[in-house]
Amino acid sequence: MAKARGRGKPVRRRDKKGGPGSGRRKPCQHCRDKIDQVDYKDVASLRKFISEKGKIRSRRITGSCRRHQVQIARAVKRARELALLPYVNEGGRDDSPRRDRGDRER
Repeated sequence: MAKARGRGKPVRRRDKKGGPGSGRRKPCQHCRDKIDQVDYKDVASLRKFISEKGKIRSRRITGSCRRHQVQIARAVKRARELALLPYVNEGGRDDSPRRDRGDRER
């Protein structure tokens, strides 16, 4: 007679607890500090919401609520317009000459 295993039904993937998406969301930094309006002149705090390439980071990455993420995006765009923030960061730039398809070494 075969031995009965104590597993029972197999667990479906969607029914599993835990995993990469099950963590608690970060609280919004602005809501936590009770900041009503994001200031475009506060360049130091706006730099936290910009990637190394100069892109505005998403809510999923920054942990901001929807209301403050919209204000952050508007403040970053306004600061860029007034030359307080760069449109593109120069740090990620490669000064070596680019090789096109015709320049391939064989």
